[in-house]
Amino acid sequence: MSTFVITQSNNGEFRFKLTATGNGQTILVSEGYTTKANCQNGISSVKTNAPHDERYEKKIATNGKHYFNLKATNGQVIGTSEMYESTSGRDNGIASVKANAPAAAIDDQTA
Repeated sequence: MSTFVITQSNNGEFRFKLTATGNGQTILVSEGYTTKANCQNGISSVKTNAPHDERYEKKIATNGKHYFNLKATNGQVIGTSEMYESTSGRDNGIASVKANAPAAAIDDQTA
């Protein structure tokens, strides 16, 4: 099962990452949040928005690698993918988030 992992950085910000089932690879990361509650709300937003194709913004970085942003209904980015070598890799990442995020467990490593 995929997992949202919550961590806290040295500057006190909370972040989550969504790790894939099996290989544990990170497929989506959040921005920094000032409170754990806001971070948990971000996870809820990912779970709600993940199934919807129109919430994914497909991008190409300046280095030519492919990635995507998952956006909330208000257009705010709630998660960014890793960098992929190809569009097919990026599209597989989107498919993984769509399939796994809604039921992913939460591993709070800040408690």
